[in-house]
Amino acid sequence: MSYSKPIKSPCISICAVDGRANVCRGCGRSLKEIAGWGAMSDAERDEVLRELPSRIESLGDKASAREEAMAKIREALGE
Repeated sequence: MSYSKPIKSPCISICAVDGRANVCRGCGRSLKEIAGWGAMSDAERDEVLRELPSRIESLGDKASAREEAMAKIREALGE
């Protein structure tokens, strides 16, 4: 029997899309990225993960739980 490792994710379960930025206010991913997350390769997910801190910062006060999101992104990247 083989087990696959869980898919790393920046999701912090605060799911609300900012209409102007077109990204989730919780994790910074676009709806397209969220929908396709499971089908992405690890390298593709890492590429998106590296972009998320700047997306969250650009949301400013609209970002939900910024520190929690940044910690989750660092954890997903293994930092």
